[in-house]
Amino acid sequence: MDITAVLAGEFGLRQSQVEQTVNLIDEGNTIPFIARYRKEATGGLSDVVLRDLDERLSYLRNLEERKEEVKRLIDEQGKLTEELEAQINEAEVLQRVEDLYKPFKKKKATRASKAKEKGLEPLAMIFMSQEEESKSPDEIAADFINEEKGVEEAAQAIQGACDIIAEMISDDPELTAAIREKTQETGVISTEAVDPEEKTVYEMYYDYSEGIKSIPNHRILAINRGEKEKKLKVKVVTDNEKMEALITETLITNEASVFTQLLKDTAADAYKRLMAPAAEREMRNMLTERAEAEAVKVFAKNTEKLLMVPPVKGARIISIDPGYRTGCKVAVINETGKLLAYTTVYPTEPKNDIKGTEAVLKKLADKFRINTIVIGNGTASRETEEVVANFIKKSGLDISYTIVNEAGASVYSASKLATEEYPDLDVTVRGAMSLGRRLQDPLAELVKIPIKSIGVGQYQHDINQSLLENALDNVVEDCVNRVGVELNTASPSLLAHVAGINMGIARNIVAYREENGVFKERKELKKVSKLGEKTYNQCAGFIRISDGTNPLDGTSVHPESYGAAEAMLDKLKIEASELQHGGIADIDDRIWAAYGSQEKPKQPKTRAKGLAALAELTRTEEKPKRNMKKAIEKMAAELDIGVPTLTDIISEMKKPGRDPREDAPPVVFRNDVKSFDDLKIDMELDGTVRNVVDFGAFVDIGVKNDGLVHISEMSNKYIKHPMDVVSVGDTVKVKIIKIDYEKQKIGLTMKLK
Repeated sequence: MDITAVLAGEFGLRQSQVEQTVNLIDEGNTIPFIARYRKEATGGLSDVVLRDLDERLSYLRNLEERKEEVKRLIDEQGKLTEELEAQINEAEVLQRVEDLYKPFKKKKATRASKAKEKGLEPLAMIFMSQEEESKSPDEIAADFINEEKGVEEAAQAIQGACDIIAEMISDDPELTAAIREKTQETGVISTEAVDPEEKTVYEMYYDYSEGIKSIPNHRILAINRGEKEKKLKVKVVTDNEKMEALITETLITNEASVFTQLLKDTAADAYKRLMAPAAEREMRNMLTERAEAEAVKVFAKNTEKLLMVPPVKGARIISIDPGYRTGCKVAVINETGKLLAYTTVYPTEPKNDIKGTEAVLKKLADKFRINTIVIGNGTASRETEEVVANFIKKSGLDISYTIVNEAGASVYSASKLATEEYPDLDVTVRGAMSLGRRLQDPLAELVKIPIKSIGVGQYQHDINQSLLENALDNVVEDCVNRVGVELNTASPSLLAHVAGINMGIARNIVAYREENGVFKERKELKKVSKLGEKTYNQCAGFIRISDGTNPLDGTSVHPESYGAAEAMLDKLKIEASELQHGGIADIDDRIWAAYGSQEKPKQPKTRAKGLAALAELTRTEEKPKRNMKKAIEKMAAELDIGVPTLTDIISEMKKPGRDPREDAPPVVFRNDVKSFDDLKIDMELDGTVRNVVDFGAFVDIGVKNDGLVHISEMSNKYIKHPMDVVSVGDTVKVKIIKIDYEKQKIGLTMKLK
C-alpha cells in the first residue's frame, strides 16, 4: 500500500504535500510547530487537519505492520498461498486482515479441534464435498467409529464432523464479513430491566429496542452505563433465519446431496453458537467505539471553547466559593491574581447571616477597590448569588458579578501542584482563589487541573480514558500555543503545554527565572538545563517576552525568521521599537509604496461598456486598485522567504502578540438573579451555554439549574449536531417551553420566530 497516496486521496491533498508533512512528523516536530511555522511545506494545513492526518498515518502504518506479521505467521505454517498473500496485501482495514488470519490462528481447545484429534476431519470433508452418495451419512460415518479415540457410534462421528464444519464456516473470512455487514444493517439493540420494579434513571430503557445503524451515540453510552451498573440487560437481536439462509446460500452447492439437511443444520449451529455471539461482541464494541469517539470529540470541542474564553483584564476580584454548613470561602485578588485577603461568610443555611455577609463584602470592596465579584456554580451557588445581587443593588457600588464553572477547582486545590504553589494556604482558600483567576485568565488556570475534571462533556468517566486524555492533551496544547505564553510570568503548568516542553523542562525554566531574574531575550532559554537546540526550535515562537531587549521576542515571529523580519522592517523604514507601541497599523501602505504597482484597468470590449465605465469615472473618484498579493510575493522573493511565512509576519507586525481569544464571545456579567418560581412559560431570556452534548445544550438562564435546549429546538432547519449551532460560552436568546417544578427542570427553545 502506498500510504502517501492513500492519505492524499482521503484528505484531498497533493501527494508532495503529504510527503513533506509526513517527513516533518517523522522528524519529531510538534503539531503546533508544523501548523504555524511550516506552512510552505504543508500548504497551510491547520492543527486539526494535521492531527487527523497524523492519527490516520499511524493507523495505516500499523495496518502494514500487521499485514507483514500475519503473512509471516501463516507462512511459518506453510499455508501462505499467492492468492491469500494478495488478499492480505489488498486489505484496507485491520478487521479484514484479522478475518483472513482467523482460520490460521492458534485456538484454545474447541469442539472442532477435539474432533480433529479423533480423526474426523476426513469425514467432514466428505460431507463438505456434497457429492452424490448411495450411502446415508450414518453409513458413511460408521467407517469412522474408533473406540480408542472415543468415537463409539456413528452419531458421535457425525457430530464431530459437523463441529469441524461449523468452525470452518465461522472462520471463513467472506462469510464472517457478510454476517457482520448484515448484523450492522438489520440488527437491533434490545434492552430490558434487571429489576422492573426498581426506580432508576434508566427507566426509559426497561423495555427498549432500536436499530444498530440508527441508535444515537448518547443512548449507546447510557445503555452501557446501565448495563455496567447492573440495571439493564442488553442484547443484539437479529433475524436468525435470514442469517442462516445467508450462510447456506454459500455453503450448499448441491441441493440433491444426501448431506444437504445435515449441512443446513450445521450452518444454523455455526451461526447461533459461534458467529452470532462474535457478531454481537463486534457490534457492541463498534457502537461503543463510535460513541466514545463522538463523546471525545464533543468533550474536546467544548474544552477548546472553555479554554479560549477571553481573559477579563483589570478585574479586582472578590471570589466566592459557595457552601452551606461550612460557609462561603472568600478570596480577594488583584489584577495580576495576587492574593490580598481571605475570609469566610455565612449567608446561606443554617446561619443565614446575610447582614454580616453584606458588611464583609462592603468592607473588602472599599478597601481593595473591587470591581468584580465571582461566584462558583456549585452547591449553594444560586442562594449566594441572590445575596450578592441584592448587596450590589443596595450598596450602589459600581460592581458586576458573574458565575464561574467551578468543576475541578477542588481537584486543583488539593493537588500537589497547589500545595507547592501555596503551601501556607488552606485548601478551601486555594479553591476560592482559583475561581477568581479562572475569570482573569481561564487558560492559565484551567491547565493546572486534569482537563477531564472540568465537566463539559458527557459520560466522560465511562469512556476510554487514554483516548480521552490524549484528545484533551492535544486540545490544551493547541490552545496554549495558539495564544502564546508570557515567559516571565507563566507557571510550570502552562509552560509544560508549550510545543516541545515537558513538565521537567518547564520547572527548569521557572527555576532559572527565579535564580537569574527575568528573561531578557528568547535565546536565553538555551541556557536552561535540558533545553537543547531542538526543543528551543519547537518552543521559541510560542514564547513571549513583552519587555525584552528584542521587540520581535514579544511577537509570534519565530527566531529563524528574525533575519527576514528585520530586513523587511529596514526596507520599509520601520523601527523595531514601534512593535512595542501597539504595532504598525499602516504596514500595508508601506509595503504598497515599496513593492506595489497599480494594475491597468481592463479595456471594455464593447463601446456600450466603455461609455458606462466613463460615466462611472465621472461620478466617483477612482482609487488605485491594489494587488497586495503580488506586492507580498515580490517582497517575499526579495527577502528569500515563503509567502505564507511573510504573510504571518506582516499580520504580527500590525498587532504584535495578538490574543486570538479576543474573537470569542465576552464573559457575561449579571446584576440581578431570578428564582425558579419567577419562571413562566413563554418567558424570553438571555443565557450562556454551559455544556453541549449530542442531544442538545445546557444553558444558564440565571436560576439554580441550567435549562436544556433539545437539538430539535435549536433551529428551524435540520442540524446534525448541536455544535453546528452553539458552542460553550455562547450567549443565546431562549424561550421557556416547559417547566417541571418537581424535578426543577427547564425546557428551552431557540426557535423564537
